[in-house]
Amino acid sequence: MAKTLIQNGTFVTVTEEAPVVRGCMIIEDDKIVYLGEQERDPAEQFDEIVDGSRKLYMPGLVNTHCHAAMSLLRGYGDDLALQVWLEQKMWPNEAKFTGEDVRWGTLLSILEMIKGGTTSFVDMYDHMDEVAKAVEESGMRGCLTRGAIGHCPPDVQEHKRREAVQFAKDWHGKAGGRITTMMSPHAPYTCPPEFIVKFVEAAHDLNLPMHTHMSETLYEVLENEKQYGLRPVDHLAKLGLFSRPSIVAHAVHLTDAEIATLKEHNVHVSHNPGSNLKLASGVARVPDMLKAGILVSLGTDSSASNNNLDMFEEMRLAALIHKGVSGDPVAVPAKEALKLGTVNGAKSIWLDNVGTLSVGSKADFIALDTDQAHFLPKSDYVSHIVYSASAKDVTDVYVDGKQLVRGGECLTIDEEKIKFEAQRRFELLTNG
Repeated sequence: MAKTLIQNGTFVTVTEEAPVVRGCMIIEDDKIVYLGEQERDPAEQFDEIVDGSRKLYMPGLVNTHCHAAMSLLRGYGDDLALQVWLEQKMWPNEAKFTGEDVRWGTLLSILEMIKGGTTSFVDMYDHMDEVAKAVEESGMRGCLTRGAIGHCPPDVQEHKRREAVQFAKDWHGKAGGRITTMMSPHAPYTCPPEFIVKFVEAAHDLNLPMHTHMSETLYEVLENEKQYGLRPVDHLAKLGLFSRPSIVAHAVHLTDAEIATLKEHNVHVSHNPGSNLKLASGVARVPDMLKAGILVSLGTDSSASNNNLDMFEEMRLAALIHKGVSGDPVAVPAKEALKLGTVNGAKSIWLDNVGTLSVGSKADFIALDTDQAHFLPKSDYVSHIVYSASAKDVTDVYVDGKQLVRGGECLTIDEEKIKFEAQRRFELLTNG
């Protein structure tokens, strides 16, 4: 049984009982077994003792919506509306993606996420066996799903459905429990109703949650209404998608009635402020969703629409834009933004005992270097995390008690090879 002591540390717990603890934390195998003041039996034996002075410890960040392999298209189609970006830049190039492209694009995103303090992420894409292998190798947590666009012939639709089901069967609970799965029809505007229903049926059969894009743009909402006579929320509810535990990405354009429907069905929402701003999709009604009791978390979307996977930036944007839009300086306070990026994210994707630093929790945590000007004075560490910190401040990362990053160096995957291969795959894609 591996046992680690981190002493002389400052710990932001994201709990109500003790938001900030100064002292030490003890990890046994994959769990936190002690967090408190620096008074331990000197005879107690540890496999490793870490000096936590000049560092700030906090739960690992949880990214609840991502398309990791799309990192290969970062910067390739910027400053465009969503439909133009998708139809002219993304989809034609993604159609060329091979399993090898997905592998190296995913590893590039995983490298960026791990080094930036993200310990768990949701991924919706194709060639998902390659994604799962990359997650397994890296040591991260991944809630993975074979996303499926349904505008294709019936035989292709059935192939995608079977592939999604087989992937879920093959990988759910694997990598020591670090990999979980969901069923994911891409979006109501890219999937015929009967295609979505088949995915809902599969989710019931496999006892899995659902994940989809929803109400990202006003154009999408109006087209859904024109085509099916319903806005996306009521459309998905009618198709039974919310009969399964569900998390929807974006949910930018919602009415009061739709917010009430999401709450009624306990639908979780992944708020993607950076991507939504860049694509001019709008600003989601997050303060209203939170007041209604909807569980809201944060996602980066892909680094082709963001263009980074910095969850500190997403927390800061979530705290800032809702203040600006509403005129209310407490619309999303720093404390709430931190929860959106940690414990809310974990709960949103049904991860147990993840997202806080507390006894019995999984040892998924990160350390920030606070020996820097932008962390001084030592006034309010929650404020500093949300308004001052960035991914580049992360020095150490642990998942399940295993260290993945030490002193900014990734321990589980080959950084230089990933960077080389990702650039090579991009050049092959765009030059060929």
